[in-house]
Amino acid sequence: MNLRPRRSEPPRVDITPLIDVVFLMLIFFMVSTTFDKQSQLKVDLPEASSSEVSEPNPDKIDITIDAEGHYYVNERELVQHTPEMLHRTLLKIADGRSDLPVVVTGDRKAPLQSMMTVLDVAAQLGLTRLSFVARKTDAVIE
Repeated sequence: MNLRPRRSEPPRVDITPLIDVVFLMLIFFMVSTTFDKQSQLKVDLPEASSSEVSEPNPDKIDITIDAEGHYYVNERELVQHTPEMLHRTLLKIADGRSDLPVVVTGDRKAPLQSMMTVLDVAAQLGLTRLSFVARKTDAVIE
């Protein structure tokens, strides 16, 4: 009969399941995080009750119109805020391509003339794929 006390091993904590759970949580948070388009220009978007989700296209022209009617093409302000300067800038960016999409982001307080100038210049250059950015509202018009 063996009466000596057995030496027990110190308790060990197995951290493998903990590592698995932390890894899965990391993947979950990376996938579920939303990424907003951060822009350096503060533009108060107009609202619309319906909106279409457009597919992301890296080859496009972004035109932003601020509340004073100043033009920003691909987040760069034009030196002069005239239709001629906008025409030259779009002509240079388009480089003869008429299939480029043009995304117009205008402040809700922007002058209507500025919006019409963008439409007119785009039409002169043959750019027909225009879209306007707006915030979606929850209100339903009946």
